Amino acid sequence: MPVPVPVPQQRDVPAAETSHGGDLTVLVIEDDPAGSITGPELSAAAGTRVRIRTARNLTEAGRLLTDDVDCILLDLALPVPAGSAGAAPTAAASTTAAPGAEHRPEPAPGRADELAVLTHVLRIAPLHAVLVLTAQDDTELAAEAVRVGAQDYLFRGELDARVLSRAIRYAVERKRADIAQHQLTESGLRAQENARLERGLLPTPLLEGSDLSFAARYRPGRSRALLGGDFYDTVRTPDGTVHAMIGDVCGHGPDEAALGVELRIAWRALTLAGLCGDQLLSTLQQVLEHERQSEEIFATLCTVDIAPDGRRAGLCLAGHPAPLLARHGRPARLLPYEDGGPALGLLPRARWPRRQVELGGEWSLMMYTDGLIEGRVGAGSSQRLGQDGMVAMVNSRLEQGLTGEDLLEAAVAEVRELNGGELTDDVAVLLLGRDPERIRRRGRSASRSGPVSTAPAAAPAASAQRPPLYGP
Repeated sequence: MPVPVPVPQQRDVPAAETSHGGDLTVLVIEDDPAGSITGPELSAAAGTRVRIRTARNLTEAGRLLTDDVDCILLDLALPVPAGSAGAAPTAAASTTAAPGAEHRPEPAPGRADELAVLTHVLRIAPLHAVLVLTAQDDTELAAEAVRVGAQDYLFRGELDARVLSRAIRYAVERKRADIAQHQLTESGLRAQENARLERGLLPTPLLEGSDLSFAARYRPGRSRALLGGDFYDTVRTPDGTVHAMIGDVCGHGPDEAALGVELRIAWRALTLAGLCGDQLLSTLQQVLEHERQSEEIFATLCTVDIAPDGRRAGLCLAGHPAPLLARHGRPARLLPYEDGGPALGLLPRARWPRRQVELGGEWSLMMYTDGLIEGRVGAGSSQRLGQDGMVAMVNSRLEQGLTGEDLLEAAVAEVRELNGGELTDDVAVLLLGRDPERIRRRGRSASRSGPVSTAPAAAPAASAQRPPLYGP
């Protein structure tokens, strides 16, 4: 009784991508007992060693098909055992998805039976080059075999060693090229899908009906990414209050980006539900604690809620840099940050006091993440820009008359220039502003198109009991 020899299973690596030096291993599947193809002849023609394995049927081929096989030479005249054509892939191939197998064309009508042996081999050997043998007078069947998935075909009467050796090498290289092209195409499609997904996760400000201007800039630190761990959002609630938020999840990977999106969406939902200040941040901390991958993950946050008249705001800081306020005719300066609370996720029962800030009639409020202030000042320098450097930089741009989008674009560009190249941290900058002249122009435009309601907007619930204002 013959003793079965254990055969290694296929790896999830295409045979065309494996390297065996200059040697080739060919699995010949034919039922010719004479064995018309021999290794020595092929080795002499190829100038290198060619190992031949011969299988007389598909069952035996399944046992001999291993990851060191470079090419399969298949006789299309081989009979298909009952049930083989529709059988599932072998255990070795079942865990491996063939590149493009889900899009492989079916045989043309009337050719399915003639190509049944080929379709079976393509299922059990999805990552191997396949070279088919057919009769010389059946060119159409040979061409159909290539269309279905074979790399090339030969006629049985042309089995010259040199021609066969060249065809085998061509089939292996073509399979390698097919796999590489498919992987490149899939990589491109995946990148497009990721880009669409990330763009969809960036916020769309909900400011309809507000007189405030809005501008934002976002630059992720991850290479080839559109979304990082920084996040921001702005919404206007029915009472006329404008709520803005900016935050930063520690870290720069996709997990941090996903957590930032979750926190942003949670903030918007909680804000629209009427939460504000300490109550909102406490709930956000619960979201963070449930969604983070590790207890070491935390997030900083800055929130403001601007009253309907646009002249004052409530400020909450959770371990985040204080916003920058620029009033008409005055230099920009940082808002107070002494009363801020810790970052979200650090202390289980932390509190975040809400401080009232006087904005005035005409102003710009810039909220930002630490990526803007932690860039270097000069290539190779250890000195960082810092908040003082950022304030000086913004004031110089304000003196030049820059506002809105132009101000943010110039600020981010200057930070990158000072850093000597791309910033490694995520950067998010948000700019809100109130311009009375713009409001008057809008009012005149609206009066021409119809009556404007003069009923005063309801004051936000959060400002019912206001602490002392932070004034000039």
